[in-house]
Amino acid sequence: MMQPWPKCLPKFLVLAAVMPLAIAYYSQFFQGAEPCILCLYQRAPFAIVIILGIIGILKPELAPKTAIVAGCIFLVGAGIASYHVGVEQHWWASAASCGGGLPDQVSVADFQKLLTVKSAKACDEIDWALFGISMATYNVAYSSALAVISFVGAAHFRRA
Repeated sequence: MMQPWPKCLPKFLVLAAVMPLAIAYYSQFFQGAEPCILCLYQRAPFAIVIILGIIGILKPELAPKTAIVAGCIFLVGAGIASYHVGVEQHWWASAASCGGGLPDQVSVADFQKLLTVKSAKACDEIDWALFGISMATYNVAYSSALAVISFVGAAHFRRA
């Protein structure tokens, strides 16, 4: 007999992926937190897992495979978040276009144009932290834990 929690795993994955996106969008649109490009990249794995979870709900026979793929996607998300933490802590410079910069040769007209364009938020600026820990750092732990849960859930599917 199948244990009850693997049957609930696709629903759990959808809920677990919706929550951080809801928090991110709430902080962006209602609290005024401006995301950098790496913050936006960290949202993509959660959106993909929502789709995988819905597939697992609609086609229960695919739930074990979607759980494995979701675990891999969560690991990718943890990797992106880890990279962002490194940028925030100045362990390395970001390869993404964070914060922009001025070209070497700028005419007065080009400089005036640059003043009217909103520049990208720097990826090493931390808008929000709880107990001195940034959202990216929390995302590393959260995504890693969800990866483990996904893989354990997939293993329980195989045993059932």
